[in-house]
Order: sequence, then C-alpha cells, then structure tokens
Amino acid sequence: MKLYIVGFGAGDPEGMTLKARKIIESSDVVVGYTVYAQLMKKCFPLKSYITTPMRKERERVKMALEETKNGKTVSLICSGDSGVYGMAGLAFEMSKEYPDVEVEVIPGVTAALSGGAVLGAPLTHDFAVISLSDLMTPWEKIEKRLECAAIGDFSVAIYNPSSKKRYDYLERACDIMLRYKDKNTVCGFVRNIGRDGETFEIMTLSELRLSSVDMFTTVFIGNSETKVINGKMVTPRGYVNV
Repeated sequence: MKLYIVGFGAGDPEGMTLKARKIIESSDVVVGYTVYAQLMKKCFPLKSYITTPMRKERERVKMALEETKNGKTVSLICSGDSGVYGMAGLAFEMSKEYPDVEVEVIPGVTAALSGGAVLGAPLTHDFAVISLSDLMTPWEKIEKRLECAAIGDFSVAIYNPSSKKRYDYLERACDIMLRYKDKNTVCGFVRNIGRDGETFEIMTLSELRLSSVDMFTTVFIGNSETKVINGKMVTPRGYVNV
C-alpha cells in the first residue's frame, strides 16, 4: 500500500511535472486542502476528492493514510513542492502509526522557482527561503533567520509575506534587511504565480517595504550583486568574470 505526497506546482497544468500528473491520474482518491482540490478538479474532474479546510493538516493526513490502509491508491496533494512548507514531513511522521503504508514523495515546482522564472533569474547564486508565517514558528526565530540571511548576503525568497493578522510582517522583515542591505537592493514579487491574474513588480528594497502583498504573493529580495537587465531581476553568479 502506497501513499503519494504530490507537489502539483502553482496550479497551472503546464507547470505540473509529468510524474505528478501520472500519479494523480492513477490514484483512486485525491486528498487535499479545499482550495487546492478545486484547482485539481479542473485537471482531473472525474477523480474522487476528500478535502479539509486550512489548519486541518493532521486530519487531512490521517484521512489519506486511512484511505491507503483500506487498499486505495491515494494522492495527498500540495501546491508547489510537497517537501517545501508542504505535507511530506507530517505524512512521514504520522505514517509511523501505519507500518503497512509506504509513503513516496512526488516533487513539484515550488514558488521560489516558478516565481523566480517570472521575475527573471533572481536565485542564480546562493539563496535562502524563509516563511513569515508564525503559526508554527516563533517570530523571534523568523527574525533571526532573516538577519542571518541578510548578513550572509543571500538572495531571499519569502513565502507567506502577509495576511490580515500579519499585515505588517513584510515591512518588519524589510526593516531587518535594511540593517545590512542597501536600500536600493533590487527586489520583486509575483502574485498568483501560474494562475489567473498573475502579476509581478520589480522595485528597490525601500519600495518593497511599503508594498501591499498577500498570502498568494511570493517576495524576492536580491543580494548585493542583483541587478535589473532588460526589465528582469537577475542575480549573476559570476560566469562573465571567469
């Protein structure tokens, strides 16, 4: 018995890996967050779906494990990559109670990569990925990670930059970055990556600090070498100088 943890990318069928599509097509049941299930229904309308709302992750994984235990082939779906802020880790943790169920991770294209492609090439050199959501990570730890990334001159991809309760978190993150990065550092963000209404903007770090973003936005902060080339955000690796 096998449970597949499938990263389906941004939701655009063209951005889904061939393996992810093959696994979902071969599954008896698709389990996922309600919004993600709606996206997949457009691609796989005949599948049987089991959904839970946000913050019901444990219940969702248990449902998937139970369905697998009962002999069904199950895909537990995640946006982007299931191992990047996805359900893969929790599925492995909870699978200890289901020794007969094998868990296999099917990788997908995470927002740092799909969003980076929209902006240009912001992550060509060393980079960090940091979520500003403090639901499961104390803000003090997030601050420390932001500070370390800034000190190390990493390019940074920021997930979950803002919400109604965390309306000023991106501003606070930029304030930390501004202690170590120039105010004119090239930055950008992409909203609704690979979905209807996709938009992007490129700006400076000081301008990003005042920008309005939401949970469907991925933010990119460049390093000291990042520049704008032909309207795109580019972080060189140094090939030209070799």
